[in-house]
Amino acid sequence: MDLEIISREYIKPSSPTPPNLRTHKLCIFDQFSDHVYASEVQYYSLNQDINLSNSTDIDRIVSERLHLLKQSLSETITHHFYPLAGKLRDDYTIDCNDEGVYFVEARTKSTLNEFLSQPNLSFIPKFVPKDGTEQNGSFAGADVAKIQVTVFACGGLAICPCISHMLGDGTTFALFLNNWAAIARKNTEEVKFPIYNASSLFPPVGGDPKDATPWREVLFVPFMKTGRAATRRFVFDAKVIANLKAKATGPLVQNPTRVEAVSTFLFKCITGAFKTKPGFHKPNLLTHGVNLRPKAKALISDCCIGNMLWPANALCTEDEEELDSILYRLREAITRLNEDFVKSLQGDDTLFKFHKAIQDEGEVCSRAADRLMFSSWCRFGLYNVDFGWGKPIWVSPTSSDDTVKIFMNFIILAETRLGDGMEAWVVLPEEDMALLELDEELLGFATMDPSPLDI
Repeated sequence: MDLEIISREYIKPSSPTPPNLRTHKLCIFDQFSDHVYASEVQYYSLNQDINLSNSTDIDRIVSERLHLLKQSLSETITHHFYPLAGKLRDDYTIDCNDEGVYFVEARTKSTLNEFLSQPNLSFIPKFVPKDGTEQNGSFAGADVAKIQVTVFACGGLAICPCISHMLGDGTTFALFLNNWAAIARKNTEEVKFPIYNASSLFPPVGGDPKDATPWREVLFVPFMKTGRAATRRFVFDAKVIANLKAKATGPLVQNPTRVEAVSTFLFKCITGAFKTKPGFHKPNLLTHGVNLRPKAKALISDCCIGNMLWPANALCTEDEEELDSILYRLREAITRLNEDFVKSLQGDDTLFKFHKAIQDEGEVCSRAADRLMFSSWCRFGLYNVDFGWGKPIWVSPTSSDDTVKIFMNFIILAETRLGDGMEAWVVLPEEDMALLELDEELLGFATMDPSPLDI
């Protein structure tokens, strides 16, 4: 499956950003975020209801859709997401200079159905836009946002938006994407206005706060490993999820959510594979990224732009192998991240308070042999993103096989197209994945790498 880059350009705002908004201040949460891009790929069919007589009709429709995407993107960044048209300046500001969003058009001679019939996960990174700054070792001057639209021979599209994590998290990403689609459909009633007050709620500090805290050394370095990573999709249907929720219900917990049930089940299966390795003797850590907005609604709006995330670290001992006991530990960790916790990070001496909070997390991390990190996309509404020609038939992360990584053991949970099932994208070292692929209990509940057309 070959892919050709057709054009590269910058989509600029339709009107200039006012002078008082030219500098966007990052909050301290943003300062603790590395410059990696939040990204995913959405796949759209041409729409079978359209009466097509020849390839010229396909070219015309694709041209119209590309024009609509660019025009509505220009309107979106003008009125709502002006920082996306700027550049990262330093550790605490974005230069909203209106240079535009980096936009790539690509084409492939394959059809969308050919790709989706048996997706090659190692090809997905080709849908991701590259602007030449990925390997320069510095984020200063990097684009805040990049987008690539890949056109299939059938007229289907793969749209891959990317936003720097230094601007915001998955909630920020989803807010932009849904607003962009609403503006493309001229449905202004569905537009939710972003709020840029994170830097006043959690003021930034001078320089890079990561250099003044044990952030990397405590929370990440102990779990980094170099080697070849393998990615697999495990798909759970609605009936299986209901079964897992029943299994996770017990004396310790009631009414588990689907995310809780699937997370604890995967944690049990994967750590079971870890136990077969030499030297296994410590507990393992189940970490879930927690959106603090709903935890502190009186403080933070759901539309607040920024990285309002904190890790919930659940330390699970060798004796805690039942789903309800694992889930109990996870709920304990999440419950601690309440409004009082958020308030404790505000006020004077912000850096000291973050330092203390990280030290507390570090004490838990130091007792773990290994860690599994989970991120849930299940409430982002990514399958509702309709630019005017229908909803996506598949949404995928940009993870892939055949890569060398220093941080693995990562799981993304995402809804299936109808919203009743769940896909788990699991990234593990190759040797661990080889063991997991033989887990009979996991394969009894989940289907590995099915075609999205069959889900």
